[in-house]
Amino acid sequence: MADDDAPSDSSLLVIIVDTNPNQRYITEDPKVLTGCLDAVIAFANSHLMQKSRNQLAVIGCHFHKSEYLYPSPGKPLDVRQIDGQYELFTLVEKTIKMRLVNLIKSQPQEERPGESLLAGAMAMALCCIARMRREASPGLRLSSRILIVTGSSDTAAQYINYMNVFFTAQKQQVLIDVCSLDKHLSLLQQGCDITGGLYLKVPSLEGLLQYLLWVFLPEAWERKELVLPGRGRVDYRAACFCHRELLTIGYVCSVCLSVFCKFSPICTTCHTVFKIAGPLPIKPKKKKMKI
Repeated sequence: MADDDAPSDSSLLVIIVDTNPNQRYITEDPKVLTGCLDAVIAFANSHLMQKSRNQLAVIGCHFHKSEYLYPSPGKPLDVRQIDGQYELFTLVEKTIKMRLVNLIKSQPQEERPGESLLAGAMAMALCCIARMRREASPGLRLSSRILIVTGSSDTAAQYINYMNVFFTAQKQQVLIDVCSLDKHLSLLQQGCDITGGLYLKVPSLEGLLQYLLWVFLPEAWERKELVLPGRGRVDYRAACFCHRELLTIGYVCSVCLSVFCKFSPICTTCHTVFKIAGPLPIKPKKKKMKI
């Protein structure tokens, strides 16, 4: 594991690409997804080009499942040099596009697209990072980070899963960067602030590659020497466990720390029964004895 203040021998980058068809920029113009995917592939190849030991993994996140787009499980594709391009870059591009097509075709046609499974994709990324660290050569300084590229709206339905992933990444010293293509994402911004990563809402999709190369390509120790966008104000409101809505003031279970928007005598998470303090008992007045 590498220190953030010193250069590393190798950098592992895990990119999570949100391919949910329910995203607004895809519903308005499906061809935009192709341009965004080309920008992500060019950014991934730029990461591999920085150092010969750099490693890459790409995860596709859909509404029904998440799976690896690169590297491909099993035997890699047989690619040859095209127009003088480096074979590894061609392998990355063809593998990602081929497996993305298979991921989109595997979606159930009769099921309506729901929210993206970003929390599960981040858990897969952390497992990948843990495995690569375990298989790394002794003495190798390996830095790891996760980049999420999404245009989905923020949802509190996966709040617990998000928090588990964020604090696990913080404990493993893994940076989480978020590139929002459409809306402001307060929960993912919390993860960036917790892990020390960067959050950026792209003003225009036409300049996506420029923003990726400028903000997210430098490693953690290099970012301190660059002028990058500030983190701004982070919304740390918690989501209630009953309606999954963000709260400013709520009720907290003293046993399992579950948050609720309304008071309940029984915690729906750990089923603890709370004793409700009733009104103070009124002492009966003493009767005066007649003499």
